[in-house]
Amino acid sequence: MHDDRGLVEARLKRVLDERVRPAVYPESVPLEVAVWNAPGIGASPVRAESRAWGTVPVEEGLAAPVTPVAVGEMWGPPWGTSWFRVSGTVPEEWAGKSVEALLDLGFDENMPGFQCEGLVYRPDGTPVKGLNPRNQWVRIGAPVDGGEAVLLHIEAASNPVLLDYHPFVPTRLGDIETSHRDPLYRLTRMDLAVFDETVWRLVIDLEVLGELMAELPVDSGRRWDILRAVDRALDALDLQDVNGTAQAARSELTEVLSSPAEPSAHRISAVGHAHIDSAWLWPLRETVRKVARTTSNMTALLEDEPEFIFSMSQAQQWAWIKEHRPEVWAKVVKAVSDGRFVPAGGMWVEADTNMPGSEAMARQFVHGKRFFIDEFGVENDEAWLPDTFGFAAGLPQIIKAAGSKWLLTQKISWSQTNKFPHHTFQWEGIDGTRIFTHFPPVDTYNCAMKGSEIAHAAKNFKDKGVARHSLAPTGWGDGGGGTTREMIAKAARLRDLEGSAQVVWETPAEFFAKAEAEYQNPPVWVGELYLELHRATLTSQAKTKQGNRRSEHLLREAELWSATAAVRVPEFAYPYDELDRIWKTVLLHQFHDILPGSSIAWVHREAEKTYAAVAAELTGLIEQAQRALAGEGTRTLVFNATPHTRHGVAAGGAEVATDEGPAELSDRPGGGFVLANGRLRVEIDGRGLVVSAYDLIAGRESIAPGHPANLLQMHPDFPNMWDAWDVDAFYRNTVTDLVEADEVTAGDGPSVRVVRSFGSSKATQTLALAPGAARLDILTEVDWHETEKFLKLAFPLDVHAERYASETQFGHFYRATHTNTSWEAAKFEACNHRFVHLEEPGWGVALVTDSTYGHDVTRTVRPEDSGTTTTLRVSLLRAPRFPDPETDQGPHRFRHALVPGATIGDAVREGYVVNLPERTLPGAGPVAPLAEVDNDAVVVTAVKLADDGSGDVVVRFHEACGGRARATLTPGFPTASVTTTDLLERPLGEPEATSGPVELSLRPFELRTLRFTRA
Repeated sequence: MHDDRGLVEARLKRVLDERVRPAVYPESVPLEVAVWNAPGIGASPVRAESRAWGTVPVEEGLAAPVTPVAVGEMWGPPWGTSWFRVSGTVPEEWAGKSVEALLDLGFDENMPGFQCEGLVYRPDGTPVKGLNPRNQWVRIGAPVDGGEAVLLHIEAASNPVLLDYHPFVPTRLGDIETSHRDPLYRLTRMDLAVFDETVWRLVIDLEVLGELMAELPVDSGRRWDILRAVDRALDALDLQDVNGTAQAARSELTEVLSSPAEPSAHRISAVGHAHIDSAWLWPLRETVRKVARTTSNMTALLEDEPEFIFSMSQAQQWAWIKEHRPEVWAKVVKAVSDGRFVPAGGMWVEADTNMPGSEAMARQFVHGKRFFIDEFGVENDEAWLPDTFGFAAGLPQIIKAAGSKWLLTQKISWSQTNKFPHHTFQWEGIDGTRIFTHFPPVDTYNCAMKGSEIAHAAKNFKDKGVARHSLAPTGWGDGGGGTTREMIAKAARLRDLEGSAQVVWETPAEFFAKAEAEYQNPPVWVGELYLELHRATLTSQAKTKQGNRRSEHLLREAELWSATAAVRVPEFAYPYDELDRIWKTVLLHQFHDILPGSSIAWVHREAEKTYAAVAAELTGLIEQAQRALAGEGTRTLVFNATPHTRHGVAAGGAEVATDEGPAELSDRPGGGFVLANGRLRVEIDGRGLVVSAYDLIAGRESIAPGHPANLLQMHPDFPNMWDAWDVDAFYRNTVTDLVEADEVTAGDGPSVRVVRSFGSSKATQTLALAPGAARLDILTEVDWHETEKFLKLAFPLDVHAERYASETQFGHFYRATHTNTSWEAAKFEACNHRFVHLEEPGWGVALVTDSTYGHDVTRTVRPEDSGTTTTLRVSLLRAPRFPDPETDQGPHRFRHALVPGATIGDAVREGYVVNLPERTLPGAGPVAPLAEVDNDAVVVTAVKLADDGSGDVVVRFHEACGGRARATLTPGFPTASVTTTDLLERPLGEPEATSGPVELSLRPFELRTLRFTRA
């Protein structure tokens, strides 16, 4: 037989494009259209009123006066809202037919979720469904009687396209304050049309078979069976009468569509999904509407498709619907009660997991899971994080402590260098906790049920022979949209089809239960799940990151001092509601495009204001509690919120601090200054560079010979793509050492002030020794006006170390200093929390920080003495131009401290010191801690009152040094019992009667929560 494969495949494509798809709607009549453009756009994400989100209430939009508008006219300035009214009458001659409204606002079908969108309402305010480029229809009747009046309203958002066909182009459209006001979109189609379901089903048949055929081997019999059947179907189709012959064409495909899958076929659990970024190329207020549109679509689809299951994560987004769109919420609640609209993930948002601190990561699960439990009685066993940029090594323990046991992620498929070796595996965290984890081989969280996607999932699955199940999140995402009826129709044909994986709709829990049951002994991956991409998100938008870090520590203080005051001062009321609300605000801003700095300017401008408001409110709560605790008096009390004794003040207590003795400043021979305090002697040369940091106790130099520290370095920074997200390894090829100083002078007190000008920017540093501590404090203030540059602060250390530690949630994690393998070489930019620590046996150095996360560590051998120089560099600032062309421009302030001679325990302690400054207040006498621990290796991360309002005291702590620890925890109040709980403060065992200290024994990095009932 002659090979006519190419001829038939080309025929299929043209007939589908030019004849069959257009015949889905064979008849149409235009609708009348009028519009009202809503005035003004608000921006505040912390106010509840609808107008503050840049919208108007639905009832106002429905009642607004409208002006006629014609198809073909332009509408919608960037970020505007237009209310369209479409009206018409179904022709009498269409009686008995299915009729739909086709509402095209000017869509580009390749950009669902990234351009204009709409939500359709009935005149009574009932939401119908969302409109997006892949979902432009609204059912009028199936069938209609003929003569029906049609009246619909569309709340349309003219969101600009920012990630266009030529991506990463700098644009001012990312902020309402810098956008132009010209209309963006042309109204394209507003019609009533007959919907020919037979032709539509033929389209699906041909698409499924054509896509499957393209994935099968050319020499396989199945491929040729499909080819011949398609050829016969096209012969049966009269191209002049597609609607009249569609059923005949379908009949020719019945046999190939009914041939069952092989018994060994891969099995895919399809989960209806619409990954919605809580902010990204749109502001927070627009996400509220994206969620409403998507959930309206999905609840309507659930009514039509009995096998379909839809799952949505991010409790914040559910809360938005409840608060801002009650008419949509009612439909969601019903769908959840039917068991087919499934809460997923159990987190407040799909957060970044690298940068949030220990308590913040825990509270993501506390607030997320509690919302779903309270609203629906549903508890999630899975964490759902398809798009997060890598996963910190402390996360497994947090997932388990929250009462969950599974994790789904997708983003690791984006790694550029190394292909991850598993799709289903046990992920082991720093404390030994293992979480059953799935990484879908479909390699997308926006699966559209294309044959290429299904075939890729089956071929790509790395656990063949021992497992057969994988998951496919199915639906348009990022900007929302969700699953379409076309995807569901394709899945129905792929349920049991020869040559394809088998597809079935299932909930995440159903998938995980099956996957876990079939894979009894999966492989284990130990340590972080590092994404070999998007490394610059550890640095971009410094003020957002500083706002997060500051908020986390202020929340710690507010809970600690409020709980102490509530227990000690009878009239003091614990601020439950305020703390709950503020926690949720902070957790929202840890979303994986806000905290990482990869959102538009509007998002980060709002975030800066929000963080300022949060700081002001939390500072007020702290002061209120401390005043209540201090009482009336004239003694200067120092409140210590760190988990270690400081200046003689116990952790979590207040007392008159002891004087540690001053540091001294003297001139350095040859220029510069010397700082000394009896524990550390630091030499700063005439260029303002640290040339010596000598540990006087150990008799040991910290700084590598010939390599000055406190060295600002600048690199060009123009990645190949994803500007705000990425830094590519070649950035290191060019570096400028900023060694020239405008001035090096004595500062206020025993300190040194260094001023440098470079490019269009200026850096001012203040170097000082902390009294009585082996700690060089470095305050760096940068007025930053560079473009596409990367600023680092370097510390070349005389330390021989093959690995180093950086703090993560509830502990620390080790990374290699060498690049023996491609896995190590790929980690050229990594995350730390409050410290990075390098160590030789018996002696180490720590660098602690109050707000930076990104860093790199490299090592070289000095030819002159064969000693090893290990260089630690912290990342300060970047200047990408997309999506925010003004990223990081302006003044910044960073605090770091170099701690020679530091153990891991010292690094932990000094990290808290730099992040939790002492607060002083006049008062009557000391304030005893609410909970004291007698071992510095056991770090208390939270002291608070129980969330249920019972008045119980909750203390959370962990072993922080990586070893076994015994300790005694002594409550500073009368107790009746103590109970070990999970993160949601639910008992994990029976309460134990106690009226005093509790003996603790902890494994390395073990996390524990105790709940004390007060006597």
